[in-house]
Amino acid sequence: MPADDRPTRPRLTPAMADLRRAVRASLEGLAPDSLVLVALSGGADSLALAAATAFEAPRAGLRAGAVIVDHALQDGSAEVAATAAAAATGLGLSPVEVRRVEVGADGGPEAAAREARYRALADVASATGAAAVLLGHTLDDQAETVLLGLARGSGPVSLHGMDAVAGLWRRPLLGVRRETTRASCADLGLEPWDDPHNDDGAYARVRVRHAVLPVLERELGPGVAEALVRTAAQLREDAEALDHFAEEQAEEVADHAEAGISLDVRSLAANPAALRQRLIRLAVASEFAVTLSRAQTLEVARLVTDWHGQGPVSLPGITVVRTGGALHFAATGAS
Repeated sequence: MPADDRPTRPRLTPAMADLRRAVRASLEGLAPDSLVLVALSGGADSLALAAATAFEAPRAGLRAGAVIVDHALQDGSAEVAATAAAAATGLGLSPVEVRRVEVGADGGPEAAAREARYRALADVASATGAAAVLLGHTLDDQAETVLLGLARGSGPVSLHGMDAVAGLWRRPLLGVRRETTRASCADLGLEPWDDPHNDDGAYARVRVRHAVLPVLERELGPGVAEALVRTAAQLREDAEALDHFAEEQAEEVADHAEAGISLDVRSLAANPAALRQRLIRLAVASEFAVTLSRAQTLEVARLVTDWHGQGPVSLPGITVVRTGGALHFAATGAS
């Protein structure tokens, strides 16, 4: 083939290299010939992720496809989905599937759309036998998640942000800035779609992105997003350690009974507050599949730390009473 007729590859740029490096690390440990799916919206983050995955997956001995979820919330959404699917096919991804979903109203529009999207992604993964679904969340998304959790007082589970790997889901780009994904698309000649919802101030996340974080950067200096993400990583490590210790102690502290579960008061009192409250939450979650709020957990903990003969504590579907040196948890109405 004459030199002038040879297909040209895009020159490797720093942005492209960052994306490929992140994807390469995320694919480690998957079995050879496994299928990975990119959750592709057509936006810069997921489009750059799709391009990097199309490059890295074959080199790792893996197959790579894409799933495009059409939420049908905007005029022209089907055309946007078709354009994203064409881009995925052009990158060499296969299979490429478009799923149109019906978004409900539970929890508000953002939460309902997310629930419908994850359900569709999981369905396609199950149908295709995919080993992992790659999501395009970036360092900026992680910082926004942590800041929102902090503002809402959501506790350590929210403050430690999104996990890089959580079962089926993998987030290769949590260490990559949003500006890098856009630069990678430009370097590759890819045209991302800009979701108008990303500029809609009705959403708290959009306000954090366009108003809160820029103010923090301006007033406190650059690097706020990176600092939030570092803090999230440290909190995640601490939370995992405390959860591990709580699970180890649960065998000694808990006593299962036909009507529920009991926790030894003396053992609970001997633990620091963080472990004591984890043991209470763990007992309730494992026995009754109920997640306690912080306020509910503290109310139960007062039966240990501030005991003066008070009566039972009522939780959703559960009654807790202190008798005989133990906290007894039983389903409401159980004899």
